[in-house]
Amino acid sequence: MPATQTRAEPSLEEPRNAEPAGGKPISAADLLTWYDRHRRALPWRARPGEAADPYRVWLSEIMLQQTTVMAVKPYFERFLTRFPTVEALAAAPSEEVMNAWAGLGYYSRARNLHACAKAVVAEHGGRFPDTEDGLRALPGIGAYTAGAIAAIAFDRVAAAVDGNVERVMTRLHAIAEPMPKAKAAVREATLALVPPDRPGDFAQALMDLGATICTPKRPACALCPWMSLCAARRAGEAELYPVKAPKKTRETRRGAAFVVERADGAILLRTRAPEGLLGGMAEPPGSAWSVDWVPSQAILDAPLDARWKRLDGVVRHVFTHFTLEASVLHARVAAGTAAPDGMRFTPREAISQEPLPSVMKKILAHALGEALFAPTPAGAGRGRASKEPGDGEAPAPVRKRRGRAA
Repeated sequence: MPATQTRAEPSLEEPRNAEPAGGKPISAADLLTWYDRHRRALPWRARPGEAADPYRVWLSEIMLQQTTVMAVKPYFERFLTRFPTVEALAAAPSEEVMNAWAGLGYYSRARNLHACAKAVVAEHGGRFPDTEDGLRALPGIGAYTAGAIAAIAFDRVAAAVDGNVERVMTRLHAIAEPMPKAKAAVREATLALVPPDRPGDFAQALMDLGATICTPKRPACALCPWMSLCAARRAGEAELYPVKAPKKTRETRRGAAFVVERADGAILLRTRAPEGLLGGMAEPPGSAWSVDWVPSQAILDAPLDARWKRLDGVVRHVFTHFTLEASVLHARVAAGTAAPDGMRFTPREAISQEPLPSVMKKILAHALGEALFAPTPAGAGRGRASKEPGDGEAPAPVRKRRGRAA
């Protein structure tokens, strides 16, 4: 970490468009010249000279929260095909929206997305508000997302600060205060540079600079339009920024999952409560997840009487703030077996239509074979870990584009 005892932190009173060492001012024009030559072609981004589509901008910004650009691209295109307008999304059943979102993580985003679409149609005639305040009044839109939509979709002067922008600004000004405490200084530094004639392009240019040049590791400083002005580069410490607070230890929670396979191939599922972790998603029935779960008592949570077989190994899955180790118990029952209250038997061929999050697909694949899903979910299998954001958690400082990553 940077030694704050030997290097003064940039003063928040210092004009942010001035180079502290006395060189030329930091200029938005330099960044925009670079952007005009090197801008990324993204499916939600308007081409030069075209007006941005607020629906596409909003949809992409919600999807890109804590998720990489590469992961979002196919989801965005499929989602747009399925719901081409905000009116189509608002009119869709919630189960269809959740199914279209399945696998993207942070499932509260899908619920808020649907609620937001309904609000835009019901309260605004299908047109998104064009101010930050108006946008923030909608479900699921916070300060960052409101700023990004206002700037990109409506060319409003706003500071859209994601993880990429945090990295660029903390390096440019050598802001030594750890994140997230440095957010206010980063926002101030960003807002001071926004050009009134091209705020949308400037917001996207900063994001592109952070994603392609000012990367977390081995930044390509020689290609940066602000290379000569960057305080962290001059000190040879670019990779030390942004300074991060010490990470908290991620606890391990354990629990049981019960996979019931009926003789006709149907599989027992239920829907999780609408609020909280993985809210509204489908799952095989299971126990609560806790740090003090006792494996020998797993059978007490079984959804029905059957000859249960505990499978070897566990399904390990990493959420934002905890790691899950799920023991899987499997049972076969007669074709005429009825589902317990609040549950349902889903035909095997219809499993792919259920809104199953990645962790639940892994559990079912552990019991029934990875061929159950096509394509096989990344990380699915016995005892392998994949990382999925915990639903309802606060966004992490580094935005895999707030996450927006390359």
